[in-house]
Amino acid sequence: MEKWKCSVCGYVYDPEFGDPDSGIAPGTPFESIPDSWVCPICGATKDLFEKE
Repeated sequence: MEKWKCSVCGYVYDPEFGDPDSGIAPGTPFESIPDSWVCPICGATKDLFEKE
């Protein structure tokens, strides 16, 4: 699974770990995250992420 990087702050979403604090389980591909999800560091929207 591909990692995705926030173009605003540099946070990397790694599907292996998910984002448990936001309710995203480990193993969740970026494409399966709800569009309402935002970067846990800076609050950037999902469309501001780029494939790493």
